[in-house]
Amino acid sequence: MIKVCKFGGTSMSDGMNFRRVADIMNGDPDRRFLVVSAPGKRFGNDSKVTDLLYSAHDALEAGGDFRAAFTKVRDRFSGIVREIGLAFNIDSVLDECEREIEAEKSRDFTASRGEYLSARIMAGLLNVPFIDARDTVRFFEDGRLNDKETFALVKKAIRGKRRAVVSGFYGACPNGKVKTFSRGGSDVSGAIVARAAGADLYENWTDVSGFLACDPRIVENPARIPALSYQELRELSYMGANVLHSEAIFPVREANIPIRIKNTFRPDDEGTDILPAEKYRFTGKTVTGIAGKRHFTVIYLEKSLMNAEIGFTQRVLSVLLEYGISFEHIPSGIDTMSLIIDSSLLDGGVLAKLCADIKQTVRPDHLRVFDDIALLAVVGHGMSRNVGTSARLFSAIAASGVNVRMIDQGSSELNIIVGVDGEDYERTVRAVYREFFGE
Repeated sequence: MIKVCKFGGTSMSDGMNFRRVADIMNGDPDRRFLVVSAPGKRFGNDSKVTDLLYSAHDALEAGGDFRAAFTKVRDRFSGIVREIGLAFNIDSVLDECEREIEAEKSRDFTASRGEYLSARIMAGLLNVPFIDARDTVRFFEDGRLNDKETFALVKKAIRGKRRAVVSGFYGACPNGKVKTFSRGGSDVSGAIVARAAGADLYENWTDVSGFLACDPRIVENPARIPALSYQELRELSYMGANVLHSEAIFPVREANIPIRIKNTFRPDDEGTDILPAEKYRFTGKTVTGIAGKRHFTVIYLEKSLMNAEIGFTQRVLSVLLEYGISFEHIPSGIDTMSLIIDSSLLDGGVLAKLCADIKQTVRPDHLRVFDDIALLAVVGHGMSRNVGTSARLFSAIAASGVNVRMIDQGSSELNIIVGVDGEDYERTVRAVYREFFGE
């Protein structure tokens, strides 16, 4: 059996945790290949190494004291090597990184050094080969992952190796320049290695024991989800359940490789299995999980005979395109349409200009704006199997005294999304959780 493991930033935060990760890897001979993140926070008001690196780049760009900013990064990694007692010349590696950062003057290259240094140290601690993602992960010029070339290069790099550590979060463009994934991209890196290795299991290690049925900051001790499907993961991750990067499943999905979420600090906990369709078995639960996001703006349009006006939606979306704005959802009726947009995209006077251009372009009878809307997604394969799920959902919300501002349901019946006023969000989550999971 081949297991590929990825450990997140919290799992790599200090020397003690590096040792903890090494013990987990050494405790199972099936754990063959390891992808690591940059060190995360050690305590509440600490800084992540990636953020320290971004600060160093900003200082470099501004012509400030770049080396002073990099000193904080140097101190973190030197401290980790000291804590684990590793005979590793970290100073020379840090000196090289500092020179390269100054020469490259690239935000992506600078940020990538966190994962690079973590992987170099972990490879030394485990006494296994180090594989640099710059040599194996390839992007197209437009920033998309070149998965075909990447899988081939990773497969070649690990061939013949019993074990290895691979740096996560970054790769290289056709010109050789380093490019990073979005935040959380080491999850994707781990999935890439799992696919290339033909893994039987991709273990993603973090600081929680799997997915929970809802946010534990809102509901105390919510139920753990023992297993969910790839599709359920995508829906929950997209809507704010941030245990795993929502794009991490794509490299492993076609190969039908299961993912297991595990807790670095409680390694004996069962965790959560994320399974392809043919391996997923219906659990009997109507709802698998609840997730949500806050701070959306709704632009509501009303126009008589909208449905008969050819190209109406296209013209509305063309205005969004001009502003470079994406939408989350577009629920509609025969004479109405609502654009659900992340409020952060509409700051600095953009909202007023956007609405003015929409009015000029499609001349609606009415245009209204609703601020501070929260979206809540109720997700589960069981929703399509059980009559009355929607009735239970909306009855629970109504009983809690919350007014639903928007409803959106996909044709797969895998999820129902409701919009409520931001101030009602937590009350809505608790009401829905009680209905489908009990107290």
